[in-house]
Amino acid sequence: MDLAALADQLRRVTVAITSDGRGAGAGVVWAPELIVTNAHVLRGPRVWVRGADGRRVDGRVVAGDRAADLALVRAPGLDLPAATCTGDESLAVGSLLVALGHPLGVLGAVTRGIVHAVGALRPGGRAWIQADLKLAPGNSGGPLADAHGRVVGVNAMIVDGLALAIPVREVRQFAQSAGVAGP
Repeated sequence: MDLAALADQLRRVTVAITSDGRGAGAGVVWAPELIVTNAHVLRGPRVWVRGADGRRVDGRVVAGDRAADLALVRAPGLDLPAATCTGDESLAVGSLLVALGHPLGVLGAVTRGIVHAVGALRPGGRAWIQADLKLAPGNSGGPLADAHGRVVGVNAMIVDGLALAIPVREVRQFAQSAGVAGP
């Protein structure tokens, strides 16, 4: 696997998001002009989206769910390719993962690790992809991808030293409930 090529592939489908100067993070191109990110990245009504090519457009939140920590942002004119996604059923403990985002303002940074676990942290809890990779503020909303560059989750947070990502199947359900098809 060529990690540099994989990172370059993911940079094309990852955007930087700022919100009223208070929120900052990443997003994944879900469909033409539509970005999926974490709801906690969006801290105000004004949103700007910057593509890997440096173009910046005004975004508009079209759907959000604080409990699911997901949001959809329309970014007209950005014209970026949608991410290729796959479900977490292809993941096994020890599978290689790559996360891309903008930690602490460093655009397009990549980190790698392995799957620690897939599923709920406690019985009856929400499903997560848990990985031993390093995330920092600015990685939220960015892609968690397998070794083939297919997005398997949206990075959300760090808990007890483990990265937690929302599985793509939950992102698909959220997007569909908002009337948006995606990868």
